[in-house]
Amino acid sequence: MIETPVEIVEDLRRARRLEWWTLAGMGSATAATYLTMGSSQVMKTAFTEDLLSLIPAMTFLIAAKVEPRPPTEKYAFGFVRISGLAFLASAVVLAMLGGLLLFDGLSTLAKGEHPTIGPVEIFGRTIWLGWIMIAALTYSTIVPVVLGRLKLPVAERLNDKVLHTDADMQKADWQSGLAGIVGILGVGFGLWWADAAAAAAIALSILGDGFKNIRIAAAELVDSVPRALGGPQMAADARRLRERLQARWPEGHVRLRESGRYIFANVGNVQDPGELPPLARWMGDDKGWRLAQLSFTPPECARSDEGEHGGREQKELL
Repeated sequence: MIETPVEIVEDLRRARRLEWWTLAGMGSATAATYLTMGSSQVMKTAFTEDLLSLIPAMTFLIAAKVEPRPPTEKYAFGFVRISGLAFLASAVVLAMLGGLLLFDGLSTLAKGEHPTIGPVEIFGRTIWLGWIMIAALTYSTIVPVVLGRLKLPVAERLNDKVLHTDADMQKADWQSGLAGIVGILGVGFGLWWADAAAAAAIALSILGDGFKNIRIAAAELVDSVPRALGGPQMAADARRLRERLQARWPEGHVRLRESGRYIFANVGNVQDPGELPPLARWMGDDKGWRLAQLSFTPPECARSDEGEHGGREQKELL
């Protein structure tokens, strides 16, 4: 079992608070876009995007609740990978809905459907509904941008891909909001196609986020090397760890994999060296807690396991 390192306890609490704020803030933004939606295609797509933005927050909160649970007979290695599994599921949903929305927007363009954005009466005054839509879109853009900026530094300290991707998506939401505002204004100026075109642009952004998240989540679940947050390249701290282990045991074969926010290292073709310094020292930075296990595979086992994942007779040094 991997106990939560004391170094990240406070950041985990802050991350959970931010995700609860996200559910409240984006919940109100979703309500605003729904109430002003009318017959506009871009508002329907913006509403769906706001609704989808709740998924990463819920994913993180569920994973944070399940991850600390002790191992069971069926799950002997604990639940540190639950965030990756939940992240993959939410990414697949994101990509599927993005594809459907993109098809819907393009179909509307192809059919030449003209949206109607008429006037409404509020407190005895007649106002063009488009202005209310623009106000709702502006609000639904400001809330995620602020939350995204607050989440990014916490995600980097926790090395949490779910939280980082959530923050990155929210920080970039101004582009979708701007596209929606341009679409509404286009309809106001008589450009009927602007509404569907803006909806298709937002849907394309959703689809791109979905595929990007699928790639990140799948890499972890198939035991890829620890990757940098928001990119396919190997994480800098993992690269330093591999170099240190390789320098200490030049005859060995160093393998690293990532499970949740933790790194598991194996040195193949090396006898168990016995007592070693604390695991954190191998990382050599402020994220020493990331190294959860260092194991060794003796030469005879390394030869018999050639081409397979992981070694036998590993020693856990926790």
